[in-house]
Amino acid sequence: MTQTASNSALSADGEQRRFASLDPRTGEVVAHHPIHTAAEVEDAVSSARDAAAWWAGLGFEGRKTKLDAWRKILSQRSDEFISLISSETGKPADDSRVEVALVMDHLHWASRHAGRVLGKRRVSSGMLMFNHGATLEYRPLGVIGVIGPWNYPAHTPMGSISYALAAGNAVVFKPSEFTPGVGTFLASTFTEAVPEFPVFQVVTGFGETGAALVGAGVDKIAFTGSTRTGKKVMAAAASSLTPVLVECGGKDALIVDSDADLTAAAEAAIWGAVSNAGQTCAGVERIYVAEDVADEFTEIVVKRAKKLKPGGEPNANLGPITMPSQVEIIREHVQDALDRGGKALVGGPDSIRPPYVEPVVLVDVPEDSLAVTEETFGPTVVINRVPNALEGVRLANQSKYGLGAAVFSKARGEELASELRVGMVSINSVLTYAAIPGLPFGGVGDSGFGRIHGEDGLREFSYAKAVTKLKFKSLINMATFDRSSMAGKQMLRLARTLFGR
Repeated sequence: MTQTASNSALSADGEQRRFASLDPRTGEVVAHHPIHTAAEVEDAVSSARDAAAWWAGLGFEGRKTKLDAWRKILSQRSDEFISLISSETGKPADDSRVEVALVMDHLHWASRHAGRVLGKRRVSSGMLMFNHGATLEYRPLGVIGVIGPWNYPAHTPMGSISYALAAGNAVVFKPSEFTPGVGTFLASTFTEAVPEFPVFQVVTGFGETGAALVGAGVDKIAFTGSTRTGKKVMAAAASSLTPVLVECGGKDALIVDSDADLTAAAEAAIWGAVSNAGQTCAGVERIYVAEDVADEFTEIVVKRAKKLKPGGEPNANLGPITMPSQVEIIREHVQDALDRGGKALVGGPDSIRPPYVEPVVLVDVPEDSLAVTEETFGPTVVINRVPNALEGVRLANQSKYGLGAAVFSKARGEELASELRVGMVSINSVLTYAAIPGLPFGGVGDSGFGRIHGEDGLREFSYAKAVTKLKFKSLINMATFDRSSMAGKQMLRLARTLFGR
């Protein structure tokens, strides 16, 4: 079976309904892809159901062998993979290289550790149930539906796909309509390594195709995208009690303490804010810097930011805004900040020339402005002064989002990190948690819930199965109506002796 759902929809005149993925740098067509209908999505899930039983039956070592073979194919075809990511997103080649490297790293971790994390193990039966043995294992759910984003079209969905496959599930993946080729490439290379059954399939199209996947009888949905769309996914999944993992946006803050290495903090701030043209869910969008170092820090940031220019060439500092509608959101946030008294030290409204946006550094922006409260998703950053780092933490925690954060401090990094209400924090760096396969990735609040990556990510795509086995009879048996009149008193007396002191 091919890597994509078969028999794509036909238009009124009998022609196959297809859509084009475009290079945002030039507007040129990268490729055409099918618009899969609800019936075709259901067919894909149905065939995945049969494949899932075979895949789960391979066991951890059998799946590891297959996933290792897939990873080697991805490595061998990495140049093609990198070129495709850059073509559909517009991001510079080096950014695509990093993404491919992370894909291989996470795939390797998931396949290597799945058996240890999910395999059957003994569990203590406790003092009262000492005559029973107890085991715990994590079983695959079945078929996982993954709905992916366009900003990191390989690394982000693979945070679900890799771990779901390693846990023993089949996967049906709906990539963003802006990056369907990346999803198709992932599935086609998997099919080269695993030709026996359609364990990993792709369905392409628009929102209707994603909605069809949610309602197609999958055992779990892993969604990455906006909070607004995430709520729609949850509402649709609720009707069938389909569990969901939701990774939405962020308004991540960077806290700069008085004792921070300001050069390192400034360089990290610009990287976190501007890399991938600011289109990073956990990117730096707000900076709170202690008053006594604010001038020096801001000066370094401004100097760094002015050197960066967007462009379509492979070695550009940053690429275009991939989703055209996002340009107007960026424009609105910048203009609102300026209208409300903020100042632009780098760039401004004139920096926004679709499809490119030059870096914009804003200061003295009110805390209730759009540039502080809403996700901008562009190469812009707000720097606001605070009396001290703890005040920065307080302001950071006022956000409805809670994905990630960063702290720069020589003496109080861990203290400040512990006070931030987010899923992840980098101390004296930015975004490093996303590159460590063993750490869970996810947020709280409007940033969603559930975790990808790490042991939590493996368990996210499985269910716990507990088993007990009687080893020998106990003198006190409460699980029978033939128990003695003293049994309950004896059980309570034993519990009080063991646990009541």
